[in-house]
Amino acid sequence: MAHRAQPLSAWPGRVAALAVAALILGTLLAVALRAETGRGLSFADWAALRFTVVQAALSALLSVALAVPVARALARRRFVGRRLLIALLGAPFILPVIVAILGLLQIFGRSGWLSDLLVAAGFQPLQIYGLHGVVLAHVFFNLPLATRLILQAWQEVPAEQYRIAAQLNFSPWTMFRLIEAPLLRRACPGALAVVFAICLSSFAVALTLGGGPRATTLELAIYQAFRFDFDLGRAAMLSGMQLVLTLCAAGLALRLTRGDGFGTGLDRHLRRWDGGSIGARLLDATWIVLAALFLLLPLLAICIAGLPDLARMPASVLSAALTSIAVALGSTVLLLGLALPMAAGVALGRAGPIELAGILGLAASPLVIGTGLFILLRPVADPFALALPVTALVNAVMALPFALRILIPRARAVVHDMSRLALSLDMGHVTFARLVLLPRMRAQIGFAAGLAAALSMGDLGVIALFADAEIATLPLQIFRLMGAYRVQDAAAAALLLLILSMAIFWLLDRGGRYHAEA
Repeated sequence: MAHRAQPLSAWPGRVAALAVAALILGTLLAVALRAETGRGLSFADWAALRFTVVQAALSALLSVALAVPVARALARRRFVGRRLLIALLGAPFILPVIVAILGLLQIFGRSGWLSDLLVAAGFQPLQIYGLHGVVLAHVFFNLPLATRLILQAWQEVPAEQYRIAAQLNFSPWTMFRLIEAPLLRRACPGALAVVFAICLSSFAVALTLGGGPRATTLELAIYQAFRFDFDLGRAAMLSGMQLVLTLCAAGLALRLTRGDGFGTGLDRHLRRWDGGSIGARLLDATWIVLAALFLLLPLLAICIAGLPDLARMPASVLSAALTSIAVALGSTVLLLGLALPMAAGVALGRAGPIELAGILGLAASPLVIGTGLFILLRPVADPFALALPVTALVNAVMALPFALRILIPRARAVVHDMSRLALSLDMGHVTFARLVLLPRMRAQIGFAAGLAAALSMGDLGVIALFADAEIATLPLQIFRLMGAYRVQDAAAAALLLLILSMAIFWLLDRGGRYHAEA
């Protein structure tokens, strides 16, 4: 089909892919050229590298280890609210990081709920700052992801295997050895690699919960070298280390997530006969309740702490909220301007180069791109004056891989189903896109736009590099309030950020699905 007449042109997608590749590779090249040859790593640099790998490994191991029993319980239990709970497992993905951190502080901090209970019982309060705090936050964000990955693998096991196991009266150990253990051997390594790759590029978590020089990640070290020391050479060298680590972890994740299937079946309704004992039911219920409490209590704590002061927030918070909305909307427009032509180009059979450019955002750190943009912009303009446009651009590029995964399958289906009819009617490229492609992709466009806007609303990355005292997005303003020990104002601002992020996601997603064709 790629060599016949097409209802669309692939050139806009190629141009968009080239622009994305030029942005990412150009900034990486600028960083590499700025790095000082012959300059070795200091003790602090080695410490940051070591802490980055250690916290990512611990976070990945704990996230997957806890996800296994939670996914197992969800896979073999049916209860009221199960679908809602599984849907909530995706909420931390769009949850602003700074909001989640404040929620965790409300529960596990020195003045949090658990510390109050411990003090009342005569024990010392909890200390959340340091390695254990960073790992705790990463488990909060990645436990749902690991659970979804392993649960998906569990649901791919054909129903016939469970039927045969029931007919043969498998014991729990036999069931684990013959069905569940092979499943976990295939699913867990990929989940471990994915979570490890995500935790390598931690910035906001380490910035707020690191607790000092001994708990500094490479991302945080880049920020410190750039923002406080203005040492562009050291920032460039650390960026190169970060890039190599991320590329290796991303490549490992892609390799390990390509596993064999679990056999074929007749697509019967999945029914489980195992785990019917009272002990198994209690164990599954315990894991489900603990996971739900771990994920939902921090959000509840934010709502309780922030609600009293929500109506009397300082003007700086409201100004920062408007700035965040403007950046999120600008980032969403940029994203759609890149993602839609790229998705159409992939649908026309130009998958290789375009998709490769689309996933480059997963390999590069936003702080690395931000550092490269600063180096490129500094000779011709004031980078700090361009803080908001640069933030919107980087946020769009970071959300591009996820948007393409949403848009490409639907674009392929529309082109496949409608291209012959469009060609027989002699439709032009613009007419086909306006009357056929875009209307039939409304639901996917709305979902991608909502996801991009929500991620941009909660981002605390590039803006931390470029912003000055006069410019702040809402996540940055919350961080500043936390640094000034204005906890109540920070909690109210976090609740406002949570409301705005969820609202903008819901509005764009719902707007795309409203009267959308199936």
